Amino acid sequence: MNIVVLQSITTDDFEQNLDHLISLIKAQDKNSFILASELTLNGYAYDRMDDAVEITRKAIPKLLELSKDKTISLTMTTKKDDNYYNTFFMFADQQIIHTQSKNKLFVLNDERVYFTQGDEKDIKIFELNGLKIAVLICFELRFIDLWKKIQGADIVLIPAMWGRKRKDNFETLTKALAVMNQCFVIASDSANDDMAKSSGIITPFGEEYRDDSKEVLSKIIDLKDIKKFRRYMQVGIV
Repeated sequence: MNIVVLQSITTDDFEQNLDHLISLIKAQDKNSFILASELTLNGYAYDRMDDAVEITRKAIPKLLELSKDKTISLTMTTKKDDNYYNTFFMFADQQIIHTQSKNKLFVLNDERVYFTQGDEKDIKIFELNGLKIAVLICFELRFIDLWKKIQGADIVLIPAMWGRKRKDNFETLTKALAVMNQCFVIASDSANDDMAKSSGIITPFGEEYRDDSKEVLSKIIDLKDIKKFRRYMQVGIV
């Protein structure tokens, strides 16, 4: 499987961000499994929430079309009943395969003030072509109870806007999750100046592929490594 992690800068021009995202996706090989960072189209634009919802509305049909021969994942701003949500989408085979809205909202950037909390029950393992996948959105990575909910996933996706001051935390937690759950962890963080970057692809063995200088990280992974390591180091994960 070809894994692609996008580590992009989010500007104040939402339309430009969408165009750039589309160009990056189009440049990837067919059948690539692509993860973009949290709110990559608009960031935490608290003063432009309806504009953020509008760019999501424009993005969805375009991402559906691009998912004809690729799998695409990211979070976008959504609105329901006058409440705003930070919502994860996975697109594949021109369908929306899975959505979940962020449950653990970050305190230090006032996310709780502007966004509504998603339902924790939506944090779960789901399947795509027999592959067990789970998602933790940024701050959710810090909660051990959520690690337990997704134990047994083959791939855990971490879309994030993780701050630069806590860079080491992000790298430590993403690696620890891969080793503990004996799975691949795919993490995409924003490349904005105040963000950690540290996006990466981490194997069940704890091997890390990260490069802060790249906007696109790409790596072929062997899914057999999951079963291989779980047989080798038996801790009750199947």
